[in-house]
Order: sequence, then structure tokens, then C-alpha cells
Amino acid sequence: MKNITFRYTKMLSAKVLLSALLLVSCESYLDKAPEADITEKVAFGNFISFQGFIEEMYNCIMDPNKGGAWNKYLFADETLNNYPYAFDNGNYWGNEAYFYGQTVNTTDNNSRTKRVWEYAWYGIRKANIALEKLDQEGLFQGTQEEKDHLRGQALFFRGWFYFEICRYWGGMPYINRALNPSEEMTTEEFKRLNFQETAKKMAADFRAAADLLPVHWDKSQPGQATLGQNRDRINKFHALGYLGKSLLYAASPMINEEAQGVNAFDPVLAKQAADAFGEFLKLADETGQYKLQPWASWTDIFWRWNWERPGGTEAIMMPTIFQRDRVRWSAMGATVPSSFAMNSGSDADVPAHSFTKNYGMANGLPIDDPKSGFNPNDPWTGREPRFYKDIVVDGDQIHSAAGSDKFAQLYNGGFHRNQINPPSVTGYYYKRYSPIGPAFTATLANALQAYQPYLRMADIYLMYAEAVNFATGGGPKATSSNYTMTAEKALNTVRNRAQLPDLDPKFATSKDVFFEEIVRERAVELAFEGARFCDLRRWNRNGDPRYLDKTALDFNRGANGKPINIVERLVVRRSVEKKHNWLPIQVSFTRMYKDFPQNPGW
Repeated sequence: MKNITFRYTKMLSAKVLLSALLLVSCESYLDKAPEADITEKVAFGNFISFQGFIEEMYNCIMDPNKGGAWNKYLFADETLNNYPYAFDNGNYWGNEAYFYGQTVNTTDNNSRTKRVWEYAWYGIRKANIALEKLDQEGLFQGTQEEKDHLRGQALFFRGWFYFEICRYWGGMPYINRALNPSEEMTTEEFKRLNFQETAKKMAADFRAAADLLPVHWDKSQPGQATLGQNRDRINKFHALGYLGKSLLYAASPMINEEAQGVNAFDPVLAKQAADAFGEFLKLADETGQYKLQPWASWTDIFWRWNWERPGGTEAIMMPTIFQRDRVRWSAMGATVPSSFAMNSGSDADVPAHSFTKNYGMANGLPIDDPKSGFNPNDPWTGREPRFYKDIVVDGDQIHSAAGSDKFAQLYNGGFHRNQINPPSVTGYYYKRYSPIGPAFTATLANALQAYQPYLRMADIYLMYAEAVNFATGGGPKATSSNYTMTAEKALNTVRNRAQLPDLDPKFATSKDVFFEEIVRERAVELAFEGARFCDLRRWNRNGDPRYLDKTALDFNRGANGKPINIVERLVVRRSVEKKHNWLPIQVSFTRMYKDFPQNPGW
């Protein structure tokens, strides 16, 4: 992203220490800054300087798989490591170089210092300050379009940062003003809401933002100063996408049970979510701005060589790039075999065999369907195309350098299974962000760009299908009130892109049967993107026995190269209780004031 120059930025960034809700005020800090003679009129008086203030919110967007030398960010049933995950043992207290534990600095350009908790609260305060300054009479001088761009971004970010906090820790007080550091937090305003209540307030912000923001900044007057560099600026699609997403989360069974005592989708909220996604998809059809990436270049969504930015035609919201060379050491370092001088430490994050069962067959059927043709004695033949894009199995070529280890040796006693440290503990590697294969070289790896999308078109289609399915009057054959695509067609749109046929009609006979295919499709299409942990929790399935066991595949390699003596072995059974619906809040944060309680069970 090309930042608009902002003279105020350095005054607001260095050594700002945050607590949960009560942040050091911008005004108090400026009172002590050497540049205190810079007036609010200079800072907020015109679009360029005001946009610079907004830019700091972009720098609060965490890059999920680059928070540490290697940070775990897949907390459900997708992967295993060569040592146990704390979350698998039921210990949700660890921050995993992801959740909290850093002082906010929005100008250090270091992805390793970014965390969810501190940066989200900081971003919320920034959004509230921006909104107040826009409403301050006589302060901002500019066009209505410029003002709408500024207000729309601030509203979006307030909702978005709340969504990031709440999807892990549950509902929060929805603070919509900049707090005074001396005020008492004793009013109703500061009481924790449940997630559903908080999500409705997020949705209001996203709705207002969508009504203000442009379809694309390149097509607006304020965007002309950065023409061609506006790809990542928040626009109407971002706001509509998260409007639908926040409402779908609010409608989901775990959230609805917390709020209403009903372990089922809320049909009214699901309908509202479906309409938001319908509005998004209708606008996408009309403008062509976002569309599914063609299958031939599907991996462009996730990675590109030679320092090129991935995302293609599909990614709507991506992480902010802080350091392009961090990809080599964080996103990729612990997911490739250490034998190729690429592994950056003692971690080998690899797919659980149990998770790979979500990938169906080329004929479009799940592997457990009697007509799928799946052969458990030849488990990697005839699988659907995404399996081969995502998963490395025994015998696959993993790099182009000379030597016997250029082919994966994942059988019992094989080089990549038992003879290197760390080994693959399951008999697989994954390559969604680490494109190991015949063309893979150290030179290419050093210039690889790989990022986990926050929001992309396939996710929108699948969420639309889910929302329509459970909306009032919904089902597989239903549509939203403002878009003609059925839930079944939305699911098939994603499947067809992956070279799969339409869903077998037997899977669209009821809401519940159809939903199981949505669950499986989201597992595969959004694999390793951080969606799974939130999905299983919001569906009240985190503790479902179907998703508890993480297994490995032990086998020997036969004379023909095929696996023989195949045994599925349990490695770990995830420990999940009701309290694991939400992460625990750090104890020091719960002592901020009396009406900020710990999450249940912790």
C-alpha cells in the first residue's frame, strides 16, 4: 500500500502503551510531544493530512502467519507440529505470537510486533477520534466526497477491529467515542455485551460505511492522488462483506445459544446476512471488480514469485504488508522440509491426516460416500484437484535441487519422516503458502510473497450459501431477497471453479444435509486460512467428536511406489470444553474495572 504522507504520524506512534479499553489519549500525548505546536487544523483540516491519520489504522491489521519467527495461527483440527499445541491440550492462555503481548507501534514496519488485542483497541480509539474530528464544526475543510471517504473508513475500521476482538474473546462494550483517561467506567456504556449484541453494533457501522465508501478509490476524486495504488484501500465491498460476515456470525448456533439459549441458527439474522451478501454479489456482477480467480491461476490468490503481490481477482481484504522478506522466515519457514535449507527453526507444521479426509474425490463425492470410488489402500489417487494443489504426499517432488531428498520420503523410516529434525509427524506437508514442488528453489523462496486473505470471493459465496440456507424461508433452493442465486448454486460456483461437478442432488434435500456439504467445502476451500477455528466454534462444533482427533498416516512404500501396510494413528485428541467457546482474557485486563468480567469457565 502506498501511504499518503502524514506529518502527524510520528507524533502518535512511538511508545504508546495500551491497556484494554482505556488508552493513553492522543491529546495528552501530544501535549508532551516536541511538535505540540502543530495544531488540530494542520492535522485534521484537509483530506491529505486527515487520511494520514486514518492510515495508521491500516497498520493495525495483523499479518496472521508472520507474528513471530514462526507463529501458530491454525488452532483447530487442520495441522500438527512436532510438539503439542497448547490449544490441543485445552490451554487457551498462550498468545502464540498472535493474540496479545506487544506495545503498539504503527510505524516500526515489523510484522513480528503486531498482535490482535492491543492493535485492535488502538485502532478502535483511532476510529473514534477520526469520527469526532470529522464532526467538529469548522475543523475539516474539503469536499463531501472526501469527508465520506474518511468517515466510511473510520466506521469500517471500528466495526472491523471489534470483529477481530470479538471472534476470539466474545462480546465487548461497544465504545463509540474517544475516552478521557480520567473518567470512571461505571456506566452502562462500559458493561460487556454478548457477541450477538456487539455484532449488531458492528453491523450498523459496516452498513453506514458501505453507504459512504466508493466501489473503488481509483474511480473517485479523492483516490486520484494515489491512482493505481488503491488496491488495498477500504471500499464498499469490504464493508458489505463484513456486514454479512458479522451478521452470519451473530446468527450462528454458538452465538445464538449464548444470547437466546437456542443452539441453532437465528433465521432473522441469517436473512439479514444473506441480503448483505446478496447486495455484495449483485454489485460484483455489475462492476466486475471482484470475481473468482480462474482455476489455472488459483494459487495466485495465496502466493506469487518474484516479490509480486498475490490476491488476484479474488482477494478483497489482505493483510498489510510490513516486511516483504518476512514471508521467507515466517509464513514458509516452518512448513517446508528442513532438508532443503528452508526451514527456519525447530517447527514442522504439517496437515493432520484426519483433516485431509475433507478433500473429496474428482467425481465430487466425499471419500466416505459409497459411490465415491475412494480406495483406502491407495488413498491419494483420484482425489479432487485442490488436494493436489494443497497437499504434499509421499513421492511428490518438492524442489529442483540435486539429491535424493528432492522427492518427499514420507513413509515409515523415510528421510522426511524420521531422519530429519524436525520431521513430518503425519506423513504430509502443505503448500498453500509454501509452494514446494518441481520448480521450487532457494532463489525463488527468497522472493516469495505469500499472504493469508482476510476476505475473498469464495468465502463470500460460501457464507451466502450458509446464510440463505438458514434464513427465514431458506434452504438449498432458496435465494436472498435481493439476489437470484440459490444457496445450492453459490456452493456449486465454488466447486465448479475447482473443476468439480455440481453437488449430487442427494446433498440438497434438506437444510441439514446441505449444511454438512457447506462445512466440508469450507474446510477444503478455506483450508489453512484461519477460518476453521472460528467456524467450528460458531457452529458449536469445536468439541464435536468428529473434529477432535488429529491423526497421522503410517505406511511403508511398496515396490511400485504406492503405500502399503497403511495404519491411521491417533497423535492427539483435542481437549475441548464449553469454556473453550471463547479465549480467556488476560487477568490484568479483567481488573481494569468491575464490569469487565472474565469469560465463563476461565
